[in-house]
Amino acid sequence: MQKTIEAPVAAVAPVTQPPAPRPPLETPQLAVEALDFSFWYGQTRALDGISLRIPERKVTALIGPSGCGKSTFLRSINRMNDLIPGVRHDGDIRLRGDSVYAAGQDVVHLRKRVGMVFQKSNPFPKSIYDNVAYGARVNGIARGRRELDETVERSLRQAALWDEVKDRLDRSALGLSGGQQQRLCIARALAVQPQVLLMDEPASALDPIATQKIEELIYELKDEYTIVIVTHNMQQAARVSDLTAFFYMGDLVEVGRTDAMFTNPREERTEAYITGRFG
Repeated sequence: MQKTIEAPVAAVAPVTQPPAPRPPLETPQLAVEALDFSFWYGQTRALDGISLRIPERKVTALIGPSGCGKSTFLRSINRMNDLIPGVRHDGDIRLRGDSVYAAGQDVVHLRKRVGMVFQKSNPFPKSIYDNVAYGARVNGIARGRRELDETVERSLRQAALWDEVKDRLDRSALGLSGGQQQRLCIARALAVQPQVLLMDEPASALDPIATQKIEELIYELKDEYTIVIVTHNMQQAARVSDLTAFFYMGDLVEVGRTDAMFTNPREERTEAYITGRFG
């Protein structure tokens, strides 16, 4: 009897659906981008090849010991350093893709787009109303008394100051407390509708209660504005910022999400500064 040999049955791979494509990663819109930016005061180099991307509607904290270049970088964004004789720069800083150092750049218009709040409050010796209205008047933002009134109220509300001063708008701003004066300066900056708000240690001269109000205000303002803040207070940076950049001796050592920077920094110098071993 002839034996029948059956051919082996080939294994059939199960039919599978191709994996679904991953959604593209969301790329945040950039408000400010520094490209290999260096800066000198005379022969002294304060910044060395800084490349930093600052996203829209986030709070970015600049930390580092005194003299490391934080404030120099902050003031370079709206070219406040141009007021100092003998300064020069290399590289570029871009505001929403436009070079702030481009030939023919209107510096006055630039400083309207990039507002500034200084370490020490500097209200004008005018009424509360006129302090806030000043920039709107000069820049032609508000036409007529009604628009000006609306601008002043909106700005004071944004600065969480309206309820405290609405019944004394005609009084001198110099009669306000230190914390109120600083919030007034923030309202004055907001009145010209900036895209970016720079803050150079805005709460360093304030008591804890006034500091808390400024920090709460920063947290609220980021829904509408890009904020860059210089601070020596590590707890403050951890509380208010989304991103942190660590500067040291003119170099940008590390930048990243604030929660990651403060719990697991990549660089040893960053960890040493955050934990208080130097600075």
